[in-house]
Amino acid sequence: MHTISKLIAQGHGLAPVLLKRAATVELDWDVRQKSRFDATDSGGRALGVFLPRGTLVRGGDVLVAEDGSLVRVLAAAQPVLRITPCGEHGTPFDLVRAAYHLGNRHVPIELRPDYLQIEPDHVLADMLRAMHLTVREALEPFEPEGGAYGAHGHAHGHGHAHAHAHEQGHGHGHGHGHGHG
Repeated sequence: MHTISKLIAQGHGLAPVLLKRAATVELDWDVRQKSRFDATDSGGRALGVFLPRGTLVRGGDVLVAEDGSLVRVLAAAQPVLRITPCGEHGTPFDLVRAAYHLGNRHVPIELRPDYLQIEPDHVLADMLRAMHLTVREALEPFEPEGGAYGAHGHAHGHGHAHAHAHEQGHGHGHGHGHGHG
């Protein structure tokens, strides 16, 4: 088994020829949001992935094996619900409203200019239809937003210091280490 403990976000800095030659691994969202998993690449090699806790793997990321070999990640098609405004009377605001309600429920959402995608959930589908949106099942790669507090590929839990500061009534009048020279 080839051990992988490094991820290069979107293959940043790698020569296109290296990316083209790299083996691939196709993973759905359920696997890509885990920091530890086993997989098999396009060359038939068994991979044991051990990334830092909280790491999200995105389609286009490159995994680096202990032997230096590269494995390009492809987001696998999976069942999703595609949400669009209803017919000719729907507006982009309808999607904003839907994203707000889904976000309040902490639902992973893929945001696109003209549609949203979520994992299948019949209760949420009914809610969205009641909001006069079109909801249809599809088989597509799923790349939900990573969240406002995380950089690419890194999720940080809900218990971050920012929330605690507000809960304690602490303002932001303290310095943040910015040089003024």
